[in-house]
Amino acid sequence: MLPANHPLRFELNDEVHARPPDALETPLRLTYIALLSPWSQRDTEWQHVVDIATRFGVPPPAEGVNHYSADLGPFRLTWERHTEFSRYMFAFPGPFEHAFEGEALGPVPRDWVAALPGELLVAVRAAMVRGNAEGNDYQTIAAENFAGNTLVGSTITDRAAAAFTDFRIHPDGYSRWYVINQTMGSRQAGRVMQRLLEIDTYRVLALMALPVARELGPFLTSRERELAEITETLASTGNANEAALLERLTRLEAEIDSTESQKHYRFGAAAAYHELVQRRISELREGRLEGLQTFKGFTERRLAPAMNTCRAVSQRQQGLSERVTRATQLLSTRIDMTREGQNQALLESMNRRAATQLRLQSTVEGLSVAAVTYYVVGLVNYLAKGLESLHAPLNASLITVISIPLVALVVAFALRRVRRMVERRDPN
Repeated sequence: MLPANHPLRFELNDEVHARPPDALETPLRLTYIALLSPWSQRDTEWQHVVDIATRFGVPPPAEGVNHYSADLGPFRLTWERHTEFSRYMFAFPGPFEHAFEGEALGPVPRDWVAALPGELLVAVRAAMVRGNAEGNDYQTIAAENFAGNTLVGSTITDRAAAAFTDFRIHPDGYSRWYVINQTMGSRQAGRVMQRLLEIDTYRVLALMALPVARELGPFLTSRERELAEITETLASTGNANEAALLERLTRLEAEIDSTESQKHYRFGAAAAYHELVQRRISELREGRLEGLQTFKGFTERRLAPAMNTCRAVSQRQQGLSERVTRATQLLSTRIDMTREGQNQALLESMNRRAATQLRLQSTVEGLSVAAVTYYVVGLVNYLAKGLESLHAPLNASLITVISIPLVALVVAFALRRVRRMVERRDPN
């Protein structure tokens, strides 16, 4: 009895259920890798996941999906495809003696891992154990699991667990997370582990803009200096250098716009990833452990300055582009005014030439009347003499004299009429 469904109704409704966290039983070890790869490789990644599912005899992911999770027997695989990266999580449930000893990938086929498309961005080994967070010696945890490095850690989810890391890449190529589960159930443990891994992933993705910002610094400095030189020249010189200044400004604007279009996505993505890191940390509901720096404190002290640098460089780039645009508009206005002055001078020159041509035309008209009159009177004279030789009662000389003013008047009238006809046809 309902109206017809919107084409996107079910897709939009199910979006809130996309990429659900796995239920993780404690104890377990987990290996997580995130690879930077363009969206164009999504089909290749999907086929790769189909291959491993086929190897272990489990149903493969449906075509077109961006999330897949399945129990392959020796381990559980979770694959997620995002806009510019993909991540793979391998969970190995069961008891263990040492959290980070042995092979990180265990029974996962090595050839399959080596053929994963993309560039490795994040690699993490995580361990979740049962215990009382309040009764643990953090120095012992650091010595046994983090090579004695300074730990960052806190209680999480209202003291239901505690999490520790040193945010370092260890000699085996992995960073490490150590989680003590006190009262969390499997679903809550899965959500917590997903948030911890996302903090690591989004933190690195946000920092990808920092090398870009450092690279842009000298470029922006040199272009700001060039713009200052151009504006100073524009303010202090006359019209002689306007064409050269406009060419320099146009080239400068093209360089800045090209760079801004190339780097804009990276800076925008960094801001979005930074916001995700802050959100995931707030969702942990941290509690301070004496002697340890919290995740929020660490990221605020380490990540926030880097993001401020990226934000400042992005704003500096945008401001420089706007200043170049204003300078270009100012110079274009100045050139337009110069051209208007030149056009006005040209019109005045043309008016003077037209007046001179009119005077010349009047002179030529008078000469034309005299010339035409001379030739016509000559013809009249020949005609009168011819008739006189035939003994006609005519005086050739008298007829010639009388015809001169008559012919001149007729010629002048004819030329004036012709000129008026031309003027009516072409009023300009």
